[in-house]
Amino acid sequence: MTELKEHPAVIEVCNQLKTLVSCDFVGLALQNVSGPDVRWHYAAGNLNDKYKRITVRFGKGVAGKIISSGSPMMLANFPNEIIGKVTDYPIMLAENLISSYAVPLFFNGVPKGVLLVGKREAYTFTENEQQLADESAHTLEHLLKAHIIL
Repeated sequence: MTELKEHPAVIEVCNQLKTLVSCDFVGLALQNVSGPDVRWHYAAGNLNDKYKRITVRFGKGVAGKIISSGSPMMLANFPNEIIGKVTDYPIMLAENLISSYAVPLFFNGVPKGVLLVGKREAYTFTENEQQLADESAHTLEHLLKAHIIL
């Protein structure tokens, strides 16, 4: 797989979404080609490079939950509304995110990636903002299909 940080169209989509939604952070995670683990590959608005070292198991953390369910998820006031331990949400902790909206990316009809927008304050993302994230996820699916062997 080509490194996403070297893919200008992916970077442009993420940066544009960050501006349109007026959020603090946009992250893109993908399930590993071999095995069920999920890793964060790209971030805009990140405080540090910790996201690059985060790997979560299928079904764990924001990314693992989105990929295992195939459904969007919103957190409006982390960690007050979570199921499980705070440490099960490493991207939220690493980036000091309080709210997030994350959507799955589908490849061949199977959820294999996650696009997350986040804010470092309590916030409920509007339907319009959710739609913008959904549209960006579809754009990323098309961009990434040529670069990912799944």
